[in-house]
Amino acid sequence: MKRRILVVEDDAHLADGLQINLDLEGYEPILAESGEQGLKIWKRGGIDLILLDVMMPGMDGFEVCRHIRNEGDRVPILFLTARGAGKDRIRGLDEGGDDYITKPFDLNELLARIKSIFRRQDWFRSKQTKDLLLVGRAEINLRTFEASNDVGSVVLKEKEIMILRLLMEHEEEPVDRQTILDRVWGFGAYPTTRTVDNFILSLRKIIEEDMKQPRHILTVHGVGYRLVVNPE
Repeated sequence: MKRRILVVEDDAHLADGLQINLDLEGYEPILAESGEQGLKIWKRGGIDLILLDVMMPGMDGFEVCRHIRNEGDRVPILFLTARGAGKDRIRGLDEGGDDYITKPFDLNELLARIKSIFRRQDWFRSKQTKDLLLVGRAEINLRTFEASNDVGSVVLKEKEIMILRLLMEHEEEPVDRQTILDRVWGFGAYPTTRTVDNFILSLRKIIEEDMKQPRHILTVHGVGYRLVVNPE
């Protein structure tokens, strides 16, 4: 079946061009000219990816993304916007977006980003060896994203679970930061590998007994990180 891509874009000329090219690439594009209309279409279900303009009258793209994520839907969202400022780029990803491309953009680059998102989704949704990870002081459900420890419980971000999945696939082997960026974010969506370090810090707060002396998510200096589920 064709993957259905919702294009939420108020520029009719750009939207029509995207519709034509996405159709030629074998996708099923669906157009919405406002954030409100985009949400109505999304609520019907069956959307595989959203291309979401940020600067729209009425409900902007950030609001649309926030609403979708608050409903618990993790459909991939790729922001399309004329804003090139780094703070807007980071805000979009912090709101729950998966990637960000600035107008005017090269069509081939956009198509490559779309394919990259689908590859990451296919990998992440592939069959897991187990749904429950017991590591350190935490019990983590890789399917529901729920994590609990002696302090309480929390729902992890999708990116945090993706990092854990990647480290689990290479258990006790070092995984470099760039590989984590490429597999989890793709196309270096954030400007530096410091982003990976911040996500690792969040995971350690849940997993490690002693943050100053981690025993499970270990730093491999000059490389990246490795996961040790059962240290000796």
